[in-house]
Amino acid sequence: PCPTLDPAIRRALVDAALVLGREVAYRGLGTVEFLVDPAPGADPPFAFLEVNARLQVEHTVTEQVTGMDLVAAQIAVADGRSLEDLGLLAPDLRRPRGHAIQFRINAEVPQEDGGVRPAAGRIEGLHPASGPGIRVDAALADGFTPPPAFDSLLAKLVVHSPSPDYADCVRRARRALAEFRIGGIATNLPWLAALAAREEFAANAVDTRFLEDHAMALAAAAGAAAPAVPAAESGGHVLAAPMAGRLVQVDVAPGDRIARGAQVAVVEAMKMEHPVAAIAAGRIVAVPVAAGDTVAEGQVLAWLEPFADGQAEAGDAAPEDPDRIRPDLQRLLDRNAFLADESRPEAVARRHAKGMRTARENVADLCDPGSFVEYGALAIAAQRRRRPEADLVRETPADGLVAGIGTVNAAACGAERARCLVMAYDYTVLAGTQGFMNHKKTDRLLRLAEEWELPIVLLAEGGGGRPGDTDMAVVTGLDVPTFASYAKLSGRVPRVGVVAGHCFAGNAALLGCSDVIIATANASIGMGGPAMIEGGGLGTWRPEEVGPLDVQTKNGVVDIAVADEAAAIAAAKRYLSYFQGPLAGWQAGDARALRHLVPENRLRSYDVRAVIAALSDADSVLELRRDFGRAMVTALVRIEGRPMGLIANDSRVLSGAIDADAADKAARFLQLCDAFGLPVLSLCDTPGFMVGPDVETRAQVRHVSRMFVAGAALSVPVFCLVLRKGYGLGAMAMAGGGFHSPFFVAAWPTGEFGAMGLEGAVRLGFRRELSAIEDPAAREAKFRELVELAYAKGHGINVASYLEIDAVIDPAESRAWIRRGLNSLPAARPPRRGWIDAW
Repeated sequence: PCPTLDPAIRRALVDAALVLGREVAYRGLGTVEFLVDPAPGADPPFAFLEVNARLQVEHTVTEQVTGMDLVAAQIAVADGRSLEDLGLLAPDLRRPRGHAIQFRINAEVPQEDGGVRPAAGRIEGLHPASGPGIRVDAALADGFTPPPAFDSLLAKLVVHSPSPDYADCVRRARRALAEFRIGGIATNLPWLAALAAREEFAANAVDTRFLEDHAMALAAAAGAAAPAVPAAESGGHVLAAPMAGRLVQVDVAPGDRIARGAQVAVVEAMKMEHPVAAIAAGRIVAVPVAAGDTVAEGQVLAWLEPFADGQAEAGDAAPEDPDRIRPDLQRLLDRNAFLADESRPEAVARRHAKGMRTARENVADLCDPGSFVEYGALAIAAQRRRRPEADLVRETPADGLVAGIGTVNAAACGAERARCLVMAYDYTVLAGTQGFMNHKKTDRLLRLAEEWELPIVLLAEGGGGRPGDTDMAVVTGLDVPTFASYAKLSGRVPRVGVVAGHCFAGNAALLGCSDVIIATANASIGMGGPAMIEGGGLGTWRPEEVGPLDVQTKNGVVDIAVADEAAAIAAAKRYLSYFQGPLAGWQAGDARALRHLVPENRLRSYDVRAVIAALSDADSVLELRRDFGRAMVTALVRIEGRPMGLIANDSRVLSGAIDADAADKAARFLQLCDAFGLPVLSLCDTPGFMVGPDVETRAQVRHVSRMFVAGAALSVPVFCLVLRKGYGLGAMAMAGGGFHSPFFVAAWPTGEFGAMGLEGAVRLGFRRELSAIEDPAAREAKFRELVELAYAKGHGINVASYLEIDAVIDPAESRAWIRRGLNSLPAARPPRRGWIDAW
C-alpha cells in the first residue's frame, strides 16, 4: 500500500470498490482502479477509473500484503465455494501486513526519451534473487530463448517486508535487484536498480509523471546505449533487423539480383510483421540468417552490393497501381453498394409511386454537394438471431437511419457556419422505426452535436419504436438516452424537424422537441399511431386520420406547412440560414411605400404582412405558425442582410387583440430568438389582451402573462415600432414588458396610445355625464367629442412629448432606425443559451 495515502481515503477507496461490486452483483476476482487527487482537501479526493475483471500482473503484491492466495480464491469463487470455508479470506483487507513492491523484469532496454527498445537473445547465467521476503514468478532457465512475438516480461521480482516502515521494503528491494542476474540478453534490471536507488523512490515522493520527468537520468544511470550495427562487407549495404523478433520469412539468397524497395525478409515482433526492404538495387552477397531465427535489433540479415549508378533506376521496384482494387477494399465497396437506393429498386419504386422521395434523396438535396459524411452507414437491424445477416444487409441498410454531418448554405455563409448534423429516418427500411442500432447511432451523433454545437435537421418520418429487434438484452428500452439528449440541445443549437408521410410515437416525440416543425401536405403526426390507438381499445383508424396537416397547423404543432418534400427541404435550408449570420448581398423596396400601408381611417383594418414585407429585405420573410394564434404574426426576417425575429399584431383578426394562443405563440418565439441571439422587431397595433368570460375559461391570465415572463428574460434587444394602436397591457407585452424595456420605442404618425381602448375609456370614465344626456343623438355627439379629445391626448406626438415613447418617425425612416439600433449593439454579445419551450 502507498505509505503516504491518508487512511481515511484508503478506507473510502475500499468502501467504494465494495459498493460498486454489490451494485452490479459482481461475483469473481477483479481489480477496481481509482485515480487519487494529490491536492490536500480535494473534493472529491478520488475518481473511479476502471474495473479489470480478471487476475492482474500486480496480483502478487496483494497476495504478499494480505496473505491471500488469489488464484485459489478465484478458482473457489468460480466453483461456487466460500472463501471463508477455505480459509482464504484475510481478516481485514484494510490493514495490510507491511509493504510489497513488484519489479517487472523485461527483455528490453529503456531509452532516454522514456520509451523502450525490445531485446532478444538466449538466456545464459541465470541467477535469481532469493532470501526472506523475496518472491520470483518466472518461467526461465539457462538456454531458454524468449519468443519475441509476445510481451517482453521475463520475471516478476516481488519484495515483501512485514515492517510498517516502507523504507525497509525499499532496502530489501535494492539488495534483491543487485543480486539478480540474467545473462545472454539485455534486460531492464540496471534501470530498475537505478530507479530503486533514487531517494524519491525510498520516500515514495513519486507520482504518475515521475518516470517521464526523470527518463534521461534513469537511462544514463542504467548505462542504456544502442547496440552497434555490424559494418558491411566490402563497402556494401547492410540490411539489418529493425527490432528484436523472429524471422518468419527470408525472401533472398546469395547471388540474387533485387530491385530497390524489394522485400528481403519479414520480422515478427509483438504479433506484428515488419518487412525489411532493400535500400538500393543490387546483388545479395550473403544471408547469415534463416527463417525461424530469433534476431536482435540491428542484427545483419543480408549484405547487399549495389548496382552501378546507371543501373539504379532500372532496378527500382514497379510502383503500385493506384487504380488497383485490393480484396479488402473490394469487400467494402461491395458492402457499400447496398447503401445506394439503386440496390433496392422495388422499395424505391414504391416510394416514388406515392410521389415521395427516399431519405438519401432528401439528404442529398439538403446538404451542399459533396459535403455530407455519413456516420454508421454499415449498421444493420439488430435481428441477427431471427434473420440471415445477408438479408439484413440487403433489406436494412444503415438500420433505417441515414445520419451524418454536412454543410447547408455554405456558398452564402461559409463552410464553418454552414456545418449541420442530419438525421433522416428511412421509411423504406422497416417503416422508419427506431431500432436498437439506429438509437445507438442517434446517441453518438447527438453527443457530437452538443460538443461541437452543430445545428440539427431531423427528418422524422417513421413509426416509432421497433419491437422486432432481438440481438440485445433489452426488456422495455425505456433507458435509452436519445430523447433526453435531443431535448437537452434545446436552446443550444437550432433544431429543425421535417416530416412527410406518417410520423408517430418515438419519431413524433423527437419531432415535438424540435424548435420548428416543417410538414408536407400528406403528413400525419401523432404521439400514438393506429396500432397504439387500436391496442388501447380506442377503435380502428387509418394513419391519414391521425393528426393530419390541417389539424396540426391550426393547433400550432406545425410551424411551416409545405406542399411536398422538395419544398420542405427548401424551407429547412431557408430556416437554417437565419442562424448562419448576415448576408452580404440584399435588396429592399422603396421605403416610402411604408407611409401608405396603414390607413388614415383609424378604424380600418389592413394587411400587416404587407408592412412586414415592405420593411424587410426582398424575399426574406419566413413566417412560423401562420394558422395558429392568428392574431399574432411571428416571422424570421432580414433587415439589410442581418437576421432578426419579428412579432406583429394582425388587425384583421380579433382587431389585433392578443388571446391565449397568440400569447403562447409570441412567448415561445421570443425564447427562440433569445436562445440564438436574434434581435426582435415588434410591430405593435393592439387594443390589448382579449377579454370576456369565455376567454377566461382558457386560462387567459396564465397564457398572456407568458409574454411578460419571456420579454423580461430577453438578453437580445427589442426594437418596437407602434404602427397604430398601443393600448394597455397588451401593448406593454408587445414591447417586452413596458415602453421603456425595448432598445427603442418609436411610433408612426398613426400611433395612438392609452391605458385601454379610447372608446371604452370614454364610456367608463364619462358614464355619468353621458347618461345624463337624454337625446340619443346629442349623447352620441358628446361621445364622439370626448373620443376625439382622448385621441388628441393619446396621439403619438403628445405621448412622445411626455417621454413615454422615444420618438414619432416617418415610416420611411423605419429601416434606418432599425439599422442604427443594430449598429449600436455590442459586437460580441453571446446568446442567452436558455431552453425553448416545446409549446
